[in-house]
Amino acid sequence: MSDPTLNARIPSGPLAQKWSKHKQDSKLINPANKRKFTVLVVGSGLAGASAAATLSELGYKVKCFCFHDSPRRAHSIAAQGGINAAKNYQNDGDSVYRLFYDTIKGGDFRAREANVYRLAEVSANIIDQCVAQGVPLAREYGGLLANRSFGGAQVSRTFYARGQTGQQLLLGAYSALSKEIARGNVQMYNRTEMLELVLVDGHAKGIVVRNLVTGEVTSHSGDAVILATGGYGNAFFLSTNAMTCNVTAAWRAHKKGAYFANPCYTQIHPTCIPVSGDYQSKLTLMSESLRNDGRVWVPMNAADCDKRASDIPEEARDYFLERKYPSFGNLAPRDISSRSAKEACDEGRGVGPGKLGVYLDFADAILRYGKDKAGGRELSNEELYKLGQPVVAEKYGNLFEMYERITGENAYEQPMRIYPAVHYTMGGLWVDYNLMSNVPGLHVLGEANFSDHGANRLGASALMQGLADGYFVIPYTIANYLASQKPGSVTTSHPAFAQAVEEVSARTHRFLNIKGKRSVDSLHRELGLLLWEKCGMARSREGLMEALKRIPELREEFWNNLHIPGSNAQFNQELEKAGRVADFMEFGELMCRDALEREESCGGHFRVEHQYTREDEDAKRGQAGEALRNDEKFAYVAAWGYSGDVSKPELHKEPLEYEEVHLAVRSYV
Repeated sequence: MSDPTLNARIPSGPLAQKWSKHKQDSKLINPANKRKFTVLVVGSGLAGASAAATLSELGYKVKCFCFHDSPRRAHSIAAQGGINAAKNYQNDGDSVYRLFYDTIKGGDFRAREANVYRLAEVSANIIDQCVAQGVPLAREYGGLLANRSFGGAQVSRTFYARGQTGQQLLLGAYSALSKEIARGNVQMYNRTEMLELVLVDGHAKGIVVRNLVTGEVTSHSGDAVILATGGYGNAFFLSTNAMTCNVTAAWRAHKKGAYFANPCYTQIHPTCIPVSGDYQSKLTLMSESLRNDGRVWVPMNAADCDKRASDIPEEARDYFLERKYPSFGNLAPRDISSRSAKEACDEGRGVGPGKLGVYLDFADAILRYGKDKAGGRELSNEELYKLGQPVVAEKYGNLFEMYERITGENAYEQPMRIYPAVHYTMGGLWVDYNLMSNVPGLHVLGEANFSDHGANRLGASALMQGLADGYFVIPYTIANYLASQKPGSVTTSHPAFAQAVEEVSARTHRFLNIKGKRSVDSLHRELGLLLWEKCGMARSREGLMEALKRIPELREEFWNNLHIPGSNAQFNQELEKAGRVADFMEFGELMCRDALEREESCGGHFRVEHQYTREDEDAKRGQAGEALRNDEKFAYVAAWGYSGDVSKPELHKEPLEYEEVHLAVRSYV
């Protein structure tokens, strides 16, 4: 039975026609009236910048808020490998439907079908938009746009700009945003963090923000609010996310009534530089694109783990992804690739310090490219290596340089060492087909919403979703809400704004007056380690119960023993971090509760009690050790509501109904 509070507003009709039909049926606002509406956009990464620029171009007045000194510093710049689009430039069998199906399957059949199809459908438009903006996407020798492969696909559909795709796409969106700022239709608020959502008669009509330089707290009213604030991976403390990434904006909205969907769906990326010590505050991603040419392996024998990689003969190496998933090999999806790496290390076959690493080896690729360059000439391996290395450098040179700067190792001469790390979050605020949450007027874009990736995101799909939402979805769908509103009917003189400002001030005052002995980072690190161990790559009922017991204790320690130097009326990064970690202290409990409630394994949510056994494999029901779904009981979106007590959230369920796709055991063998 569908929850009456969760109306997904999915259009009727055939799947391939839903988006076209919805655009045709959507309400319109004439140009003269658009100028009367103000939209508040929180976040200026790919989703936020593209939405702010496009809405402004349509005529809406826009206020855009960014806690960096410039939108160019948004975490979107950290995306390295590429962006998917169903262009089929390689003539290798790609199509909108294939991209749609790969995404649904990659998410382990836990995503909303209609939203995913729309994402695949508009993907081709994104590439055209970016090329028109001058984004320097890689091209082949003849000048045509180049493609490469990413995990979970057997076609080459990923467009890229070397290892800097996110940065170049963000510069494109930023250029569009800058044009609208210069035109005077977008007001840009840099170094400004949202700390509260303002509701008026149950509708999102404003926000309260703090100037991170001066400490000044102000409020802003609008006719609709858009959150494009990214994911919550930093709840784990160590992740590939920028250190300022947080859950605060989404959590503020959640505590004002917005449902938080599938918070336990977190992605562990298989190719990250391993942890090197307790002193670290973040981890570094090595692009999934490297798995196009790199081969992942560990020694077959644990006794060889301390040897140099070059001293281990070919027959003593276990290319475990190629062995376990021959159809996809090293480009198996992220969740199963990560678990396979963990499995090898758990068996004692890990490499490097702490034995928490596997090799990513480019020697074969360099020799292969060398042979191509040799043009049939008989050359020694040393000569072929010299010819092949520049080819690899042209593709991935900045990534190899980054790796060498961090580890001191030359990956052209010896394999990279990689290990899985928290990278992305598929969960987020619940939204309908219009990207509006259950709170009227509150729209959520990009990684901050839950809608497109199910329980596991395929590589190169985050950039696709962010730009699809900002450029091609919200400009159409926001009118369905605004058409029912009187523009400018709510101002900051409404009592709800004064009340929200008072709540923010009281919370800040409370932080500064704890005067305990522990730093924000020490408490955050303890929370993150707890979440990683109990709610990370492998989860169990016992571990999750332990986490649910420990998190409230840690939260109490936070509120009684936190020390923040300085004051509110100044640049105070410890105060900033305190607010974000306070929300992680509450959110982490919801994440674990969602993982406990979902008694199945799917995608990145792996409950050790629910996996295929060797007997299942022999009976051809599924591959031993892989995620065992329970479609009968858990084919739904878990949307959690705030009850007034963070330890007693209310579960609402949106059934996942598939019209085109048949639920099947996910296999990449």
